[in-house]
Amino acid sequence: MTVRHMKIFIAVYRAGSVTRAAETLYMTQPAVTRAIQELERHYGTRLFDRINHRLSVTEAGRQFYAYALHIVDSFAQLEQRLGNWDEAGVLCIGASVTVGNFLLPQVLAAFKERHGELRVRATISNGQTLQDALLDNRLDFAVIEESVSHEHLCCACIGHDRLVPVLPPDSPYRDGAPPLAALAQLPLLLREPGSASRTFLEHVFAAHGLHAAPVLESVSTQALVQAVHRGLGVSFLPQRLVSPGIEGGLVATCRVADEDFVRGNHLVWHRHKFLTAPAKEAMALFRALAARM
Repeated sequence: MTVRHMKIFIAVYRAGSVTRAAETLYMTQPAVTRAIQELERHYGTRLFDRINHRLSVTEAGRQFYAYALHIVDSFAQLEQRLGNWDEAGVLCIGASVTVGNFLLPQVLAAFKERHGELRVRATISNGQTLQDALLDNRLDFAVIEESVSHEHLCCACIGHDRLVPVLPPDSPYRDGAPPLAALAQLPLLLREPGSASRTFLEHVFAAHGLHAAPVLESVSTQALVQAVHRGLGVSFLPQRLVSPGIEGGLVATCRVADEDFVRGNHLVWHRHKFLTAPAKEAMALFRALAARM
């Protein structure tokens, strides 16, 4: 099978349609269909089911997609390196919000000093979005404030941080150490589903037999801090992000008697991704700088 076959398969997988894929590739529909059929004959398995003239990817197709993405990517990098050896490439890095605020700028500055000719494209987003980007080969690696268990993603802990309860300034708990169950009874103001903080918090609540049912969700840490300040409820947010608000008296915090909310920060990359020397160097910078924090 050729790289061309894999590029056609990727286009069909993403489009969910032979017709749309053919338009994207500037090919005829029969040529695209023939390429998919050749792949299926070669590997002796169905990559797509055809039901009522609609395509539905099979489990074998999903597995093949994960491999095809990185085979095509490796071939493209080979051509770029050999054909334009002296030209700069692009390094794509992802970071979830806390890492993006505190660690990513330091890494980018240090990396730029060493590799000013190399373009770096950085994305700050929630943990689920970053995982999706890694699986779709849109990032070389990411740093996420949670462990990742997807079969195609590798994960290595590089440090720790913690969440803290964020309370209104006049909260009766501000000088105490209530159990988590007591705080869970208050209105919860939380980050959106898919964020690293939300995922971690849901795991902690579940470990205590509790359910995290927020009355307000937001992608913005500052919006949650303001909502807590106005007495709308309590939140649980990264200590590094809310320390200024706590120290300034905008909100308060407390110790929790039965939970420390410590979590790991992790480097995450696709197990089939070819990591270039610059990518490995950037990952090493994250490790080194995280160890100092």
